[in-house]
Parts: sequence; C-alpha cells; structure tokens
Amino acid sequence: MFKGHPKGLLAAALSNMGERFGYYIMNAVLVLFLCSKFGLSEEKSTLIYSFFYAGIYVLALVGGWIADKTQNYKGTIMTGLTVMALGYVILSIPILSTSQNVGWLLPLTCAALFIIAFGNGLFKGNLQAIVGQMYDNLEADAAKKGEKELLIAKSKRDSGFQIFYVFINIGGVLAPFIAPLLRSWWLKVHALTYNAQLPALCHEYIEKGGDLAAEQMANLQQLVDQVTGGAAVGDMAEFCNRYLQIFNEGIHYSFIASVAAMLISLVIFIATKRIFPAPGKKVAAASVDYTPEERKAAATEIKQRMYALFAVLAIAVFFWFAFHQNGTSLSLFARDFVNSSSVAPEVWQAINPFFVIVLTPVIMWIFGSMAARGKVISTPRKIAIGMAIAGTAYLFLAAYSYVMGYPSAEAFRAMPVDARAAMISGPWVLIVLYFFLTVAELFISPLGLSFVSKVAPKHLQGLCQGLWLGATAVGNLMLWVGPLMYNKFPIWQCWSVFLLVCLTSMGIMLGMVKWLERVTK
Repeated sequence: MFKGHPKGLLAAALSNMGERFGYYIMNAVLVLFLCSKFGLSEEKSTLIYSFFYAGIYVLALVGGWIADKTQNYKGTIMTGLTVMALGYVILSIPILSTSQNVGWLLPLTCAALFIIAFGNGLFKGNLQAIVGQMYDNLEADAAKKGEKELLIAKSKRDSGFQIFYVFINIGGVLAPFIAPLLRSWWLKVHALTYNAQLPALCHEYIEKGGDLAAEQMANLQQLVDQVTGGAAVGDMAEFCNRYLQIFNEGIHYSFIASVAAMLISLVIFIATKRIFPAPGKKVAAASVDYTPEERKAAATEIKQRMYALFAVLAIAVFFWFAFHQNGTSLSLFARDFVNSSSVAPEVWQAINPFFVIVLTPVIMWIFGSMAARGKVISTPRKIAIGMAIAGTAYLFLAAYSYVMGYPSAEAFRAMPVDARAAMISGPWVLIVLYFFLTVAELFISPLGLSFVSKVAPKHLQGLCQGLWLGATAVGNLMLWVGPLMYNKFPIWQCWSVFLLVCLTSMGIMLGMVKWLERVTK
C-alpha cells in the first residue's frame, strides 16, 4: 500500500488516526449528549453542534496562518494536540445538570468545545500541509530523474491522500462504540438499561411534574418499566434525576478515552517528527531571483490556481452541508425511525468509516486500472461524480420515507409508543444510505485535499489547507437547517432538499470541469 510513497506518510497517518479516534468518540454522541444532559431541543443542540463543527474548520484558517507565519508547522501541530487534550479533560467532568447550575455548566461545556475546536484548528490543516509537502518533494526528486518518473510520482498524490484518509477512518470506525458501551455498562451497574427516548421524557417530567400530558405520562411510565425491569418506582422525579445522572456519567467517562488518544497521537508525532519535511525551510532554500516577466507569469498562474481553488471550495460547502447531516438529522433519524434495541443510534456512525476502510482499496484499484489504460479521470471530474453519488443516497432515503408515510419527527414522537414501534425501519436502511454517502465521500474529501495541495502556493500550504477546512465550516454552519426541516416537515421532504443541493452542486461542477482541468495541469 505504501510502496512508492514518502516514508513519512505512515507516521503522519498514525498520528492523525489517534487524534481522529479521540475526536470521533465525542462527535458521535455530541448532539444526543447535549439533549440528554441539558434537556435541550434537537434544534438547540444542533445549533451548538453546528457552531462547534464550523469552529473546528474556521479555526483551521487561524492555525494555518500561525504555521505559515512562524514557519513552525511541527510545533503548531504539537500545541494543537495538547490544547485538545485540555478540552476533553474539561468535558469529562461528570456534573449533573440542574436548573440551579445550568447557567454556568452549559457555558463551561461550550467553552470546552471551543478549546477542542481551537486545538483541532492548530493540528488538522497543518498536518495535511506537511503531507502535501511530502509529495512536492517526491515530485521534485522524480523530476531530476526524467519525465516518466515525474508522471509516476504525480500519480501517487491522490492515492497518498486516500491512504491518509483511510487511517482517519480506522479511528472513526472504532470510536462511536466507546461512549454507548460505557453508557450501557454504567447503566447496567446500577440495574438499569438503555433507552434513547427516556432522557427527553425525564427532562420534561422534571420541568412540568404533574402538568405533564396524560399521554406523555403514560409513555414515561411504560419506558421506566422497561429500563427498570418492572421494578416499582416510588418518586418519579427522583428516578428521572437519577437516570439522567447515570445515563450521562457513562458518556462523560468516555471522554477520558479522548484525552488518552490525544496523548498517544502526540507521542507518535514527537517520536517521528524528524522524518517530516519543514515546508518553510524548503521554500526559503529554493528562493532564487526571477526576471520581471517570470514574476508576472508566476503571479498570473498563482491567481488562476487560487480562482480554481475557491471555485472548488464553493462546491465543497454544499457537499459538507449534506454529508455532515450524519451527526445531526441522520443521527436523529437513526434514533427515532430505526430499530435501536440492540444497537445504540450513535453506533450507526461507525458504518461510514467502516465503508471508507473497505471501499478505499476498491476505488484506488478502479482509478489505477483506468490510469493504466490511459483513461485518467481528473480530480475535478471525480468530485462532480461524488456529488451525484451523494444525491443518490438522499434519493434513496427520500423515496423510502415517502413510501413508509413517515410524518415529521415532531409528529412521530407525539404518537403512542406502540404506534411508533409499528413504523420503525430495519437497520438495512442506514447501511444502504451510508454506503452511497461513503462512496461519495471517497470521491470528494481525500481528493479535495489532494487538489488543494496541487494548487496551493508553496508558502501558503497551511493557509490553503485551512481554506478547504473553512469551506467545510461554512457547510457546517448550515447544519441546523437539517433538524429544523426534520422536525417540522414530512421526512421525505427534508431528504429531498439535500438531494436537490447535491444535484445542483454536481451540475455547477461539471460546468467548470474543463477550466479546472486546464488550470491544474
């Protein structure tokens, strides 16, 4: 797999894998955790999630600027890992949220998320910049040997970033299991079982008490009987507080695993940092005097490449808006409309990284076989195909939801427990959905990173990788729209909006393909 690739690729991939493992432990449960801990609505929890997720990628611009300015990419990366570990430490403190302390506990939780986002901004884009520099060096060395060797070296960049992406997802496929397993174990220790719907009803009862609607009270009692095994509950308010405390303690403890993952990633990076290139030093060593004509030509080329970069970034915004519903509306769909009696809804997020690991070698083989036959698909064209495949995912989900007659999630949750149970879908729906979304991701995300590394000026590698992540941030800022539609409109209409977004983005990308191919030759 690593044959012909820079020797630092594996070390960078392992360091990134550790960080992603810790991050995905938290990310898999964040929206549902905010709901269960603070009793927030899905809309409010998703809004916090959207700003947090956007902050990660916006702050990547800051991290890229710092690294480009100081020319200390490695130091910036190590600082980022340390800062993230601090954020996870704060997040792991198991304090029960009450009406008396929520005024400072919720802001503290948001502050911890900001610290994590800032640390991620220092780490993520700059590690990607170093990987891009590895391939710049590989191509420079190959150019000295001849045109054939240069072509072989250039062909390695896309596959290199795909390998790098696989290791991200090795961490991602394991991480979503951590919090649900710890939560279920901690509940079992206290003679309780897991139920995804119970925390919301507990919060509602604590707030309303005897004023809780009769139908909701009946649902609460039925769920309490399920999680206690029919044991008598004397004081319902006391039980609700106790269940919420235990339910969320298990999640808090899982964040300790995130701290450990950051420290392991830091150790890996420190142990191997000597084999990584120093982009700033490379640029300085390569600086020479150019004629005015050469400077003008270079400036024109850089300008065209930056135009191409921003054009692709604009398309990426809409892909991430659709794709990252996996942490918001799609997680809520898994909780509400999919049978989760044996599998917690958060765990379904592991399907995506699992498919990434399994399908990446297949995609690489397909691209490699086509290249061997002289039928090379350009990176911009691959991205357009990816948007079409993402649209297919939402077409499937919209059609399925329409056939099943699913109402809005708000109307669905108001139905009696037995009526809801009769409409629950099987797990296969999520498997099909994530299969198509993953294939789309493999056509867009790692190849987008490769595209950025191709067009970015050498002295702005960190900043330009930050711009790619910034496009992700803009898409993430719109994530709250998904749960809003999910709760208010029939479900099929919600998924149809994302279908339209994907198809529109595909059409625009196809319209720019020939220009992008010329610019990035």
